[in-house]
Amino acid sequence: MRQYVYGFGEGSREMADLLGGKGANLAEMTRLGLPVPPGFTVTTQACREYLATGEEPVELGVQVARALADLERRVGRRLGESDNPLLLSVRSGGRFSMPGMMETILDIGLSDASVRGLAQATGQERFAWDSYRRLLQMFGRTVLGVDPELFEDALSRHRADRGVASDTGLDAHDLAVLAEEFKTLIREATGEEFPQDPVEQLYQAIRAVFRSWNGERARLYRRREHIPDDLGTAVNIQVMVFGNLGPDSGTGVAFTRDPATGAPGVYGDYLSDAQGEDVVAGIRNAVPLQELKRLDPSSYLELGDHLRTLERHYRDLCDVEFTIERGTLWMLQTRVGGHQLARLMFPRFDEDATGQPLAHGVPASPGAAVGAAVFDSAEAVRRAAAGEKTVLVRRETTPDDLPGMIAAEAVLTSRGGKTSHAAVVARGMGKVCVCGAEELAVDPGARQFTAADGTVVTEGKVISVDGTAGTVHLGALPLTESPVARFLETGEQDGELTRAVARTLEQADAVRRLEVRANADTPEDAARARRFGAQGIGLCRTEHMFLGERRSLVEAMILAEDEAGRRAALDALLPLQRSDFTGILAAMDGLPVTIRLIDPPLHEFLPDRTELAVRVATAPTDRDRRLLAAVERMHESNPMLGLRGVRLGLVVPGLVEMQVRAIAEAVVERTRAGGDPRAEIMVPLVGTAEELRIVRATAERVLAEVSDASGIAVRCPVGTMIELPRAALTAGRIAEAADFFSFGTNDLTQTAWGLSRDDVEASFFPAYLDQGIFATSPFETLDRDGVGRLIRIAVEEGRAAHPGLKIGVCGEHGGDPDSIHFFHDVGLDYVSCSPFRVPVARLEAGRAALEGRSA
Repeated sequence: MRQYVYGFGEGSREMADLLGGKGANLAEMTRLGLPVPPGFTVTTQACREYLATGEEPVELGVQVARALADLERRVGRRLGESDNPLLLSVRSGGRFSMPGMMETILDIGLSDASVRGLAQATGQERFAWDSYRRLLQMFGRTVLGVDPELFEDALSRHRADRGVASDTGLDAHDLAVLAEEFKTLIREATGEEFPQDPVEQLYQAIRAVFRSWNGERARLYRRREHIPDDLGTAVNIQVMVFGNLGPDSGTGVAFTRDPATGAPGVYGDYLSDAQGEDVVAGIRNAVPLQELKRLDPSSYLELGDHLRTLERHYRDLCDVEFTIERGTLWMLQTRVGGHQLARLMFPRFDEDATGQPLAHGVPASPGAAVGAAVFDSAEAVRRAAAGEKTVLVRRETTPDDLPGMIAAEAVLTSRGGKTSHAAVVARGMGKVCVCGAEELAVDPGARQFTAADGTVVTEGKVISVDGTAGTVHLGALPLTESPVARFLETGEQDGELTRAVARTLEQADAVRRLEVRANADTPEDAARARRFGAQGIGLCRTEHMFLGERRSLVEAMILAEDEAGRRAALDALLPLQRSDFTGILAAMDGLPVTIRLIDPPLHEFLPDRTELAVRVATAPTDRDRRLLAAVERMHESNPMLGLRGVRLGLVVPGLVEMQVRAIAEAVVERTRAGGDPRAEIMVPLVGTAEELRIVRATAERVLAEVSDASGIAVRCPVGTMIELPRAALTAGRIAEAADFFSFGTNDLTQTAWGLSRDDVEASFFPAYLDQGIFATSPFETLDRDGVGRLIRIAVEEGRAAHPGLKIGVCGEHGGDPDSIHFFHDVGLDYVSCSPFRVPVARLEAGRAALEGRSA
């Protein structure tokens, strides 16, 4: 029998695929001895089967019943009993965090009978009726599909009748009356009574969480975050603990470090006398977590100990949700952070031009953004589709605001803190966010907000939002370089943020196995990459050196009618290439520089075929006629699979010799200048070992000639790019002629999938992403099942034939965090990426090494 239910004591963090991230981490915290309310997890497999068939697996009911009975024995209470009821929370939890996108139902087990038992057991009648009201509202909306506005309207009417501003102003009698109204709303909207059987409540709640996986906002979030549609969600059933039992109770969210800067310490928000989702929803403004030190010193110290335990264990920033019930601390969940470094490199506002802020709030997600203020999600989407940049302004956001949050440049709320829905979702998406700007009176109906000084900002007016400083400004402020980018360029540490980044990168460099190189084609890019911490150049594209003024020399080489003419053109290109290589080798002195021989098809260096034909037809010249004939002769229907790469070097006499000679002479020049040049020659688009052997023989002959002529031994390793499926599948034979491999994952992805990146990304790719065929573009994150398997085969067979073969990757995937973890696991020696992605690659390579140790 397949196991669909796991107690928290049975799982571990390694089981996230089956238990979801939340369930796996609850199990891990239980194993660590942290105070976790007991419970059990229904697996993602059960969800997938339910969504596929419309029915839960036959065994699931029996397994849930057994887990529930065991839970009741452990806590000494029964679900929904009339005198001292056990109540449960039912929460979703997919493999990847999707904050607020799926459903939660709290207080399962309350009924007309048990609500009175809860009041008697706790001595708090108001608390019991408030909990029942919450259950009816959540269950009605989430499980039974009742319009949530019906509940909100009833709440608003009661608040108005009592003359109070919030729900906390309603007493036990008010809430009891409200509960009866909610039951009536459910009956009128659905034709059904609210289920009084607590076990039926539980099973209906589990099915509702399963269904929420395919809810519109969950699907939209997954598309935005490249999360596969076929993973399903787990369901976590947990004993309820209550933070709304008075001033000695509360709920909060805590981080092991400042989520904006990485500075160590205890950060977060706390809300006393509050339950469940109140902090995350941002409905009431929480206080900084440091305030808990005064309110409940014992719980504050205990929480700090648990946070340090989690960070040591996970070796990463962690955030937790916790509840204090009458002085007892409970840990409700933890998530692991990271992936923030690239966002810290974004520009910021010029401090000299900011002036007096319009308002201050909580700096919830770093960066700077400018846009027109909009007051609902639909307007943000509409304006973004028209090409306008916007800032979504709300009192607080809800999951229904997700489309607008995606469309906007920034999110601004007048309520909530660093752990509100707006902050958590914006931070996850890399959106600028300021929360809790209480000085702003936001009026969505009038589509405007009013600042404390009386300034009214209507919809469409431009505002600037600083998610690092937590400020809002009128008008468009000028942007300036981020301090993190400046630190990476200069090494100057001018604040806690840059010091934290420096520490993090130092720690990553100390543990990572993968080297990090850069893709750079000029001395300037090479120098920048070195400042950013690159350990060499993994890809220097020589075709970029043939454009501009040099293009006429390439045309002359193509048009040459004899060997002498072609040789003259190549001789003119030689010193230019030598100068290019000399500058790059100087910038990377002492570090490897992998130079790829020319790759694109030659037609890219010639005039446009149609334009040339028009010129010949209207004002013909002898040169234009010859150029047109050459273009016609070389025209290809699919040039990316035509005369390019190694094929070009084999059919154009002298081209390989010229490039290798330029490399060798640059090495000589740098050596004579006292440098330590380490050039490597890479042959592109090899599909068979014979191609590489021929080019290698030519390269070795030229290297020997330059060595003899200069009196300086020039030794350059000769390797190849593996960018064709055939090369990967015959890597063992190719390795016999190669000193190194470098995977060109851009073309390997195109040829493995049979996709032209330039064509498909603007045509059917969006439809594929929308329909869930692709969770993410295989050109952004490596396709592990297909392209990844080709890489594994090539690594294994290449090293079997050539032990010690050095292997790297130089496609764009070399800078993608998820892909870097794969490259570490498969045993590559280095990754190479654009200079600006080098710091992120260094960090992820360190994370991959740590994960490998703990696996």
